Amino acid sequence: MQKIKLNNDVEMPLLGLGVFQISDLDECEQTVLTAIQSGYRLIDTASFYGNESAVGNAIRKSEVVREELFITTKLWVQDSGYEKTKKAFDKSLKELQLEYLDLYLIHQAMGDYYGSWRAMEDLYKEGKIRAIGISNFFPDRVVDLIAHNEIIPAVNQIEVNPFYQRADEHGLLKKNNILTQSWASFAEGKNDFFNNEVISGIGRKYNKSIAQVTLRWLIQRGIAVIPKSVREDRMVENYSIWDFELSKEDMDAIATLDTGKSVFFDHRDPETAEWLTKLTF
Repeated sequence: MQKIKLNNDVEMPLLGLGVFQISDLDECEQTVLTAIQSGYRLIDTASFYGNESAVGNAIRKSEVVREELFITTKLWVQDSGYEKTKKAFDKSLKELQLEYLDLYLIHQAMGDYYGSWRAMEDLYKEGKIRAIGISNFFPDRVVDLIAHNEIIPAVNQIEVNPFYQRADEHGLLKKNNILTQSWASFAEGKNDFFNNEVISGIGRKYNKSIAQVTLRWLIQRGIAVIPKSVREDRMVENYSIWDFELSKEDMDAIATLDTGKSVFFDHRDPETAEWLTKLTF
């Protein structure tokens, strides 16, 4: 498993398992346990997912040394603000049955995320979090956060896939030494992703699947990935991307698929923003 150094020199695996939409706690626990047994060391969850306790149970049952694991969770909108963030952090830590977090992210650029960031800075200085970052922050919000706070985010977790490649945003993050981490790397199957002729054609050259080619494409761009799967064979498939490298021709071919638009929704649309601020868990 390849790792990358974050901007505070903490090492993070480039590939991990995401558990979004695995709402059945027994299924989530078994999925995470299987992933860890298959070699995964980064697990990405969030308070909003409602499955932190299942992730914690799997970590405990895996009996893997804690220092070998990299655990990420996220702070939801309703918990924004300095004091609320500290309480939410304590709750997440309890659910996960951990003494510290490897990475804590602000899930959305909404609410009092300034207060949240300052609470996270304090938790980081206290040694309770190894790295702090953000999720779904657009460039203007990233630059603003950096300009008015002490600690630069280590990670920005955003939607990145062949249909929404975000090259300019990735460039801005890289310039500021912030790691881009992709969610929805496979576009959740939208736009007939798993039958895409361009990516499948590239896959035939290397005897690799569309999923494997996509993950490799992201990692070669310097983007970390957290693909979700509840099937062991798919987990192993997603993990097996270290034995080949895409050519510049292949990378350029995938670049032509970019639409410049999210395959889900625009976070900056007023109706979307209103919807997100009202979501609870």
